[in-house]
Amino acid sequence: MKATRFHVSTLKEAPTDAEVASHQLMTRAGMIKRLAGGIYTYMPMGLRVIRRIENIVREEMNRAGAVELLMPVVQPAELWMESGRWEQYGPELLRIKDRHQRDFIVQPTSEEVVTDIARQEIRSYRQMPKNFYHIQTKFRDERRPRFGVMRGREFTMKDAYSFDRDREAALASYRAMFDAYVRIFDRMGLTYRAVAADTGAIGGSASHEFQVIADTGEDAIAYCPDSDYAANVELAEALPLVAARAPASQPLEKTPTPGKARCEDVAQLLGLPLQRTVKSLVLAVDLREPVKDGAEDFSDPGRIFDTEIWLLLVRGDHDLNEVKAGKVPGLKGFRFATEGEIVSHFGCPPGYLGPIGTPKPVKVVADRTVANMSDFVCGANAVDFHFTGTNWDRDVAPALAAHGVEMAVADIRNVVEGDPSPDGKGRLAIQRGIEVGHVFYLGTKYSSAMGATFIDEDGKSKVIEMGCYGIGVTRLLGAAIEQNNDERGIIWPRPIAPFEVVICPLGYRKSDAVRETADKLYAELQAAGVDVLLDDRDERPGVMFADWELIGVPLRVTVGERSLKEGKVELLVRRGLQTSAVAAGDAAAAVRAALAGC
Repeated sequence: MKATRFHVSTLKEAPTDAEVASHQLMTRAGMIKRLAGGIYTYMPMGLRVIRRIENIVREEMNRAGAVELLMPVVQPAELWMESGRWEQYGPELLRIKDRHQRDFIVQPTSEEVVTDIARQEIRSYRQMPKNFYHIQTKFRDERRPRFGVMRGREFTMKDAYSFDRDREAALASYRAMFDAYVRIFDRMGLTYRAVAADTGAIGGSASHEFQVIADTGEDAIAYCPDSDYAANVELAEALPLVAARAPASQPLEKTPTPGKARCEDVAQLLGLPLQRTVKSLVLAVDLREPVKDGAEDFSDPGRIFDTEIWLLLVRGDHDLNEVKAGKVPGLKGFRFATEGEIVSHFGCPPGYLGPIGTPKPVKVVADRTVANMSDFVCGANAVDFHFTGTNWDRDVAPALAAHGVEMAVADIRNVVEGDPSPDGKGRLAIQRGIEVGHVFYLGTKYSSAMGATFIDEDGKSKVIEMGCYGIGVTRLLGAAIEQNNDERGIIWPRPIAPFEVVICPLGYRKSDAVRETADKLYAELQAAGVDVLLDDRDERPGVMFADWELIGVPLRVTVGERSLKEGKVELLVRRGLQTSAVAAGDAAAAVRAALAGC
């Protein structure tokens, strides 16, 4: 490819709304153009990266035995009603009507459609295992699209779905997809971790995320440097940091803490470590009656007939893990309580709350570490006061019993750096990551709801076991750039770069020697199967070099009259900006050797 026949369009400045490096650099490098919030046109340079990613994904999916098909972007609502997700998915699901006022959705994912295919096509155990995949446009109506392609509304995704006769076979399919994902991300030259994860809106049980390691990642990953343990912080088990509850050694006292509503301020006032304080968080669960005739407001499918108030307790230096909290029995679908609800149940505003002396009964959940603490500090349910010397058996239990309430104990906090690893093999470290792939074992979540069954070897009808496996194709562009950039621009790993090599002739139209050398090298590299671009735009050297350092092509060859007088051309490896001079006659071989290390 020659630059004058391609489309090279770079910018000196990034748009003001570009918050992260990948958004800034993709825009400046002419890879994307914003059409609307979270919706982008992929320009030729960006599309070449997408196609390289797709090729790797296809090759490894096919190698793993998956079969490609293509499912529609627009799907009938009836299928989503069958699965139950028409009501459950929430406002991110873009619902539309056709001219006949029939309901459709713009797909964020394809579990319903592929399950419908399976229930029609798979009738016998002999037809399994089966794995269908496609690479298709998706749409999720994000409330606040941001970070360019990292959190867009329209995006491209590879999603695959496995179908098996039993759990054992389904887990074998899951493992095959896990291994395929390892090969995919290895081939792309990315640094990543596979971590245990929450199943989220997709559902199911077993789940792993593939996280590209980057300081700007939205997700926090807990891992043990001394073992293979790794999990998303949302899922990572937080072991109790206090081994056993010690007996009370201090009296319970209602201590003045004027104007000190934060644990940090209370600890400083009292001269105590923050670890001696307990933080109170108030959640509410709205109990609803289903609307018999159907609800138009998909975020409110029933009428509230009661609200439960819950008090969750974590140590003062810890944070509540909302995913874990949502798994506590009775807390599914919780929200944070309003200040009015808090005052009504505790008799005071937030900042002075605790489990002792609540005017109304509340359900109490203590984190594992808190449940083993003694002589701790908590709110006294009175403005400007906290209890010191609080102990569970002596002080809290009788207060709860007076309301007929028992305390539950659960893992409800985020792990922190230095926590013991759940596998017992060391201490946890925390790093940031960007989710680019996710594998789920679904079981029969969708097949049961939609009646996808088969006849087994014993002649009986059984429900198909399923798994689903996604890769964010366009998100990978942003993730790769977040991991691979410097002050000059993008540094693409060779397997997914838009071009492997760019030839920059200095004075292409003015010097016969430069033009002939550049054209000869260009032809030799093309013949050798190298994806090479010849920059024949005849730009000034500084402009040319800045463009290609910004775009991030792994290897640049500079052909100039001065170096040719010595029979040399210059090679520059984009990663590290390492330069070397090689004989012009040996340039093609030198380029191929240099590419092997890119």
